[in-house]
Amino acid sequence: MLVRVTHWANVLAFFGLAISGVAILLAHPRLYWGETGAVGMPSLIDLPLPFMLTGQSGWGRYLHFLSAWLCVIAGAPYLIWGAVTRHFAKDFAGREGKYSALQGLTYFGVVIVLFPLAVWTGLAMSPAVTSVFPFMVAIFGGQQSARTVHFAIACLLVCFFLGHVAMVAANGFVAHMRSMITGEDFAGGDES
Repeated sequence: MLVRVTHWANVLAFFGLAISGVAILLAHPRLYWGETGAVGMPSLIDLPLPFMLTGQSGWGRYLHFLSAWLCVIAGAPYLIWGAVTRHFAKDFAGREGKYSALQGLTYFGVVIVLFPLAVWTGLAMSPAVTSVFPFMVAIFGGQQSARTVHFAIACLLVCFFLGHVAMVAANGFVAHMRSMITGEDFAGGDES
């Protein structure tokens, strides 16, 4: 039950983060390295997106912040449960688990590395957080570096999401969806 609830909460959070992340990116589609970056300064990467200087950043930042906290609130119990029940060791290791070694390594990378790093880099961009914990941004060399790393992580998470959905679709989309909604094992059949 906990896995299903946290999974679907994170699905909602992920969509909120993706939509708001694009809105934030459209407000300034350039990435920098270091502490500062602004229009007129040399950028590390100019993304091929139009500048939408008005109307994007405010609602995008609010939705991003809200969705990020939903993700953290749903993710924390899942991480605690996974550690306490040894779910990560059993299922992600590929030995006794239900995942192949590549799947286990991928899920481990997403759950244990990418999501926590996304939270860390997100917090590192917050002046309120870094005024209390300056090491959070110092590790990345500045807020713009944290933003660039955050963007790279987001791209990896979107690739994971697309691959995850493609694999579910290839292995019986309807059966897997029914299993993740009801908790019963319908995934044995192939109901595409």
